[in-house]
Amino acid sequence: MATIVNTTEEEPMLAVVRQTAELAWKDAGTEVAEPEVTRLCLEAQEHILAGRWLEMASLMLASADLLLTTPGRVPDKELESILSIICNLVANAGSEDEALQIAELICAKLTQQPDDKPALRLKVLFSLYNLLPSPYGKAFVYKRALELAAAGKAAEYIIPSFKNIDSFVSDWGIGNLEQRELFLAAARILKDQKGMSKEYFNFLNKYLATFKGSEEDAGAIGDAKEEAVAAIIEFVKSAGLYQCDLLNMPAVAQLEKDEKYHLVYELLKIFLTQRLDSYLEFQSANSTLLKDYGLVHEDCITKMRLMSLLDLSSRCSGEIPYSAITDALKINDDDVEHWIVKAIACKILDCKVDQLNQSVIVSRHTERIFDMPQWQGLRTKLGIWRGNIASAISTIQANKVTEDGTQGMQGLMIR
Repeated sequence: MATIVNTTEEEPMLAVVRQTAELAWKDAGTEVAEPEVTRLCLEAQEHILAGRWLEMASLMLASADLLLTTPGRVPDKELESILSIICNLVANAGSEDEALQIAELICAKLTQQPDDKPALRLKVLFSLYNLLPSPYGKAFVYKRALELAAAGKAAEYIIPSFKNIDSFVSDWGIGNLEQRELFLAAARILKDQKGMSKEYFNFLNKYLATFKGSEEDAGAIGDAKEEAVAAIIEFVKSAGLYQCDLLNMPAVAQLEKDEKYHLVYELLKIFLTQRLDSYLEFQSANSTLLKDYGLVHEDCITKMRLMSLLDLSSRCSGEIPYSAITDALKINDDDVEHWIVKAIACKILDCKVDQLNQSVIVSRHTERIFDMPQWQGLRTKLGIWRGNIASAISTIQANKVTEDGTQGMQGLMIR
């Protein structure tokens, strides 16, 4: 009769196979169960001795299937320990390809029945992620974790990782299409999360930016219309966003001539390039559209007044008369300072109020769109600053030479 040889390294794996096999055959009776448990343990030992880790993973997952599909069979801590031992098989794999195949088997098993213990399943997936050696394998597991979090309504367990997603993408070295899928999955998870509208907008923005307007995108760019509309509405609705690049993105620009969504694009254009009077005219003709998208007219007026103030700041030569502000914002003279303070509080304007001359002296303002003219303006400013610094350094050096010479003359006179 064959015997099972236990070693310190192999014992946890064999223990998992034995335990799960005994649970699986528990109801079959001792006469039937014991031979089956022994058979599975012998098969596991053969895989271990031969270094067949993929086959070992398949065997262990098949044995553990009952624990995953039958809630309450074992305590959560014990189930997590069993699954962690199975995940450790990727560290024994003879190649990155074999490790990835093992990871695929584990992911397939864990993403079944995602609404049952999703937090535990995600925790195990994150452990698997950290064990994998290849960037591609890590990217694969993370995407499956995203799918599990979405299907299992366990967003709170994966959202904290979103702050590192740019570094993840850099480390993984994934292509544009894979980035697009990743950003879209993250955006969809964030969509219904309270207090995360800014993060939702940021991931919509990342997703839409993956469409470059190339021939390769021609077949897929139409699928991005819903997300383009969602990004526009989020921008208009947000009280903390006053600048974006949406207008020049091909995925957004396609809406301009779209029969269904062209008015949404027009609304974005008003907020980024025009003033309050244009919005009021638009609202008068399309009030139902704004209501359908959940936009509140009074909130839009507030934001549009601030946007109009930014437009004035970008067109003035550093000084805005009160009269220009009252005209653009449709307010009284007495309300000018209120809106200036509001803009400063929103961190979109740095300025001083000259009450005597009834004007506002602007030192900095947020650009609603940061396009080529803004880059050129920044380049000009940097050139001026560089020249000023060089001039200051030359002056300091000249003064130092003069000072050194004076000290030298004083030394001669003393002698």
